[in-house]
Amino acid sequence: MMENLFLGAIIAIKESIDCNKEFLTELDREIGDADHGINMARGFEAVVNKLLADPQTDLAAGLKKIGMTLLSTVGGASGPLYGTAFMRAAIPAQGKTEASKELGAEMLQAAIQGIKDRGKAVCGEKTMLDSMEPAYHAFAEGIAKDKGFLECLELACCAAEEGVEYTKTIIAKKGRASYLGERSLGHQDPGATSVLIILRALTDFYRKNS
Repeated sequence: MMENLFLGAIIAIKESIDCNKEFLTELDREIGDADHGINMARGFEAVVNKLLADPQTDLAAGLKKIGMTLLSTVGGASGPLYGTAFMRAAIPAQGKTEASKELGAEMLQAAIQGIKDRGKAVCGEKTMLDSMEPAYHAFAEGIAKDKGFLECLELACCAAEEGVEYTKTIIAKKGRASYLGERSLGHQDPGATSVLIILRALTDFYRKNS
C-alpha cells in the first residue's frame, strides 16, 4: 500500500511540474537562466521512470533514490538543492513504514537544513527557502494545535503562497538572480514557486486519497 501511495504522490508532483513547466521557465527567464521549469520537468520524469522500474517499499530508500536522481538530472543550482533536500528527508524516514504528520514535519525540517547547508542561504534572500521555511513552521504549528494531516498540509500551502509573494518584495542575494541587484525586485522566485507547486500537488493527492 505504501509503495502505491508513494509512487502516486511522486507522479502527482511530476504531473504538476509538467503543467507548470512553461510558467516556471518564464519566471526564471526574468531573473535566471530560463531553464528552471525545463530542468524540474526533466528531473521528475527521470524520478518517475526510476521508481516505475524499481518500486520502493521503503520510504527512506525511495526518498534517497529521488534525491540521487534529481542530483544527476536537474541542471543549475536546483539539482543539488532539491537532491540534497530529498536525501536529507530520507534520514528521519529511516525504518518508517508510513508518513505521519509528525514524520512529515521532521522530513521537511531535515530537507530545509540540507538546503541551508548546501546553498549557504537563509530566509529573506529570494530563494526556495522563502516558501519552504514558512511552510514548515505553519505545518508544525498545525501539529501543535492538533490539526489533521490534511489541515497541516493546507496551512503549509497557504504559508508557502505568502512566501512566494514575499519574494517579489526582496532583492535576490543568491544565485544568478543576485547579479541583477535591485532589478530583481518585483519578480517572484522560481525556486520558491516550484516548492509551492510540489506542496500543492502533495496536498491535492492526500486530499483525494485520504
